[in-house]
Amino acid sequence: MESSREGLRALWISLVGLGITAVAQAVIVVLSGSVALLGDTLHNVADALTAVPLAIAFLLGRRAATRAYTYGYGRAEDIAGIIIVAVIAASAVAAAWTAVARLLHPAEVTHLPWVAAAGFVGFVGNELVARYRIRVGRRIGSAALVADGLHARTDGYTSLAVLAAAGGAALGWRWADPVVGLAIAVAIAFVLKDAAREVYRRLMDAVDPELVDQAETTLRAVDGVRDVTAVRLRWIGHRLHAEAELVVDTHLSLVAAHEIAADAEHQLTHAVPRLISATVHTDPHCHPGGHHHADLSHRRRQCLDEDLKVVGSTPPLAT
Repeated sequence: MESSREGLRALWISLVGLGITAVAQAVIVVLSGSVALLGDTLHNVADALTAVPLAIAFLLGRRAATRAYTYGYGRAEDIAGIIIVAVIAASAVAAAWTAVARLLHPAEVTHLPWVAAAGFVGFVGNELVARYRIRVGRRIGSAALVADGLHARTDGYTSLAVLAAAGGAALGWRWADPVVGLAIAVAIAFVLKDAAREVYRRLMDAVDPELVDQAETTLRAVDGVRDVTAVRLRWIGHRLHAEAELVVDTHLSLVAAHEIAADAEHQLTHAVPRLISATVHTDPHCHPGGHHHADLSHRRRQCLDEDLKVVGSTPPLAT
C-alpha cells in the first residue's frame, strides 16, 4: 500500500511538471511553426499521458486478491506498459509524419529565440521529472516507473535538439528544422524499442538472473537444506513472488521439514529485494529430482485400493 502510494504521488507530481512544460512549448509551436519543437512537444505530451495508465494500474494493484484474481491485480502494471508503448509509438509516427510533410513543403520558422528557450525548458522539465521518477521507482521496486523516468530523460535530450534546429533556422537553413524533427522521431523510435522490450520481458515473466542466483544462495545457506532443485521468480506489478523446491534429510518428521521450509521462506523474503511471498516445497533426500511425486502418488493409490479390497472381502460379523 505504501509503495503504491509513493508511486502515485510521483506520477501526479511529474504529470503536473510535464504538463506545464508541454503547454509552454505548445504555445511557442503555434507562434513559430517549428516542426522540431512540435515533435518535442508531442513527445512530452505522450510522456505526461503515460502517468494516467500507470496511476490506474497502481490503484488497481492496491485491491485485495479475490476468488477470481487469486494473485491480486498487480498485473495491471503490465497492461499499463502496453498502453505506454502504444502512446510512444503514436507520438513517433506523428512527429515523423509532420517532419516529412515540412521537408516536402518548406516553411519559415519564426520567433527563433522563443523556440530555443522552449527547447531548453523542455530539457530542464524532463530531467527534473526523470530524476524524481527514477528515484521513487527504485525505492519501491517499480520497473515501470523507472523505465518511465528513463524515457523522460531521453525526452530531455531530444529537447536539446530543438536548440540545433533554431540555430540552423537562424542561419537560413530552412531544412534544419524538419531534419531535426525527423531525428527526434527516430530518437522516439529507439525509446519505443527499449520500452517494448521491457514490457515483453515482464509479460513473459523474465527476471534478472542475479536475483535467481541470490535466492539460490540464500536457500542453500539455510540449516537443514541439502540441495535446491528449483527456484522460480516472477514479477506481479512491482512485487516479486517466488517458488522453491528443497531437498531435506529423509528421517525428518513432518514438523521438522515444515520448520525448514518456513525458515527458508523467511530468509528468502529478507534477502531478495521486493519479494513479498514465497512458496517452499520440501522433498526427501532419497528421491532427488525426477518424477518421484507421480511415483509416490501412484504407490499410495495402489495401497489404498488394496486396503479397500481387504475391507470389502472381510466376512460380515455374525448376528
